[in-house]
Amino acid sequence: MKRTLHLALAFAAIALTTSASAQRYLSEVFSDANMTITNDVIYGTNIDFLTSNLASPDVPANLTELQTAVSLGNPIPAAYFNPGDASTAIKVTNVRMDVYEPNQGIDTEMQRPLVVYVHTGNALPPPFNGSPNGTRKDSCAVESCKRMARRGYVAVSMSYRLGWNPLAATELERRGSLLNAIYRALHDVRQCVRTMKAEATTYRINPNKIIVLGEGTGGYITLAHATLDDVQELYIEKFRPDPFNPNVSFVDPAIVGDIEGLNGQMTLYRPNGQTSASQFCVNMGGALADTSWLADGDQPMVAFHTVFDPLAPFTEGIVIVPTTGGPVVPVQGSNLFMELVNQYGNNSSFASLPSNDPFTIRARNLYGSTQTHGTVNVQIRSNVEGLFPMVRPDFPAPAQEESSPWQWWDPNSALAQTVVSAGPPPITAHQASLASNPDMSATKGRTYIDTVMGYMNPRIVCALQLGPCSLVGIDEEGYESGVRMAPNPASDVVYITSANGIVRRYRVLDINGRQVAMANANSTQFTIAREGLVSGTYFVELELEHNVRLVRKLMLD
Repeated sequence: MKRTLHLALAFAAIALTTSASAQRYLSEVFSDANMTITNDVIYGTNIDFLTSNLASPDVPANLTELQTAVSLGNPIPAAYFNPGDASTAIKVTNVRMDVYEPNQGIDTEMQRPLVVYVHTGNALPPPFNGSPNGTRKDSCAVESCKRMARRGYVAVSMSYRLGWNPLAATELERRGSLLNAIYRALHDVRQCVRTMKAEATTYRINPNKIIVLGEGTGGYITLAHATLDDVQELYIEKFRPDPFNPNVSFVDPAIVGDIEGLNGQMTLYRPNGQTSASQFCVNMGGALADTSWLADGDQPMVAFHTVFDPLAPFTEGIVIVPTTGGPVVPVQGSNLFMELVNQYGNNSSFASLPSNDPFTIRARNLYGSTQTHGTVNVQIRSNVEGLFPMVRPDFPAPAQEESSPWQWWDPNSALAQTVVSAGPPPITAHQASLASNPDMSATKGRTYIDTVMGYMNPRIVCALQLGPCSLVGIDEEGYESGVRMAPNPASDVVYITSANGIVRRYRVLDINGRQVAMANANSTQFTIAREGLVSGTYFVELELEHNVRLVRKLMLD
């Protein structure tokens, strides 16, 4: 096999570049050893509602001092950062993120898509949220970001400000408190996006190819980020303390900031010359605040949702406080809003993807079906391309229905063993979380993240034009094509066998889409010799009869 590319093949190599680039984002082309993780990067500084004493008479003077310092570019006095310092009622926090990326010394791509991951947690810290999870360090968050970085994305797992009162006496009080918490978290997401855009050169990202992915509570926040684009949307009836007064909302932009998190008495964010716009939205659980926020031309969406989710409604219903079981606010789930997304045509970029991968096949086979648990029937709607409904077992009591099969945690950790309900009997955070994830394990969680990656990434590739939309995925094991490639990883020679017809020709491309070898095969069995290729990840593109084309990932030791 020759590494030299003849001039006559140059055009073919150019045509194949986008194909290999797509494989970069569809498959893991980098190893953990080739990944850089930068922890605890500050992306913003703002008021911490969890530790501030908002009832103090010192609040107005504190706010004046803070706003003046930020506007003049002066440092914020240290007392504001210390929750134990009684000299200030208002407290401030640095909000941070962890950045996962392919090592820039190895990855030559300068315009990498960015994924912003927004964690779960009920807008309260663990274990006060009744769970061991709820930080940017959650197992699901770390695993998802690593997998995206290994595919060639830059991934950010961000923290956001927490704090609301789930124990408030009335539904209206709980609603107002939670809506403001989600609104502040939305501001943090938008600040994070603006900050990353300002650092686009540092992290080698494309500021026009940004995906925001939210899990659990992060799903609510992500969907709000994708759809809330008019301040008047905060004044719809269910967001008003008095439904008959259209001029007052639970969320007061004059106090907490406009929809970008700017220009409010209690926000310290400032414009940095960047927008907070993203181009793709993914929710793993959660729900949309209101379908009136959706519009024709909104960004494409992919949703993962368990059909019998007990906390965030699959179709529509009331958000439930996990710690108390109390109602908060009516919302619309993935089964409903994804139908509207498709009616608007917002998912048209990937609606015509072929059903030749197991994830697309599974999702589409569920569309229009009825699922039953006990006496409860759920109809999965038909026009919901982009929705992956997850049908979990009907676990017997005392287990609840399942909401987050992709989550896992260390059951012996201090957080997991913290008692969150005195009982009797006393219940730990681990036990409380098992109620809606009864067969929790790391193996199960990673398996569900396999599904998320397998279904989500081809649609990102289509919508963001990272490669040809006709190339859905990589036939990793040849289970559909009948093509086998072994050994893999290989040291010298790779053997190809096809049970489904003659392979006419093959091409070998590196991770950046450069063709490094090609030859005619015209056989059902043949070999590819290494002949000087350096160690790393490659793609073998096989052209079979009847214009069938397969791409297999090859690792060379």
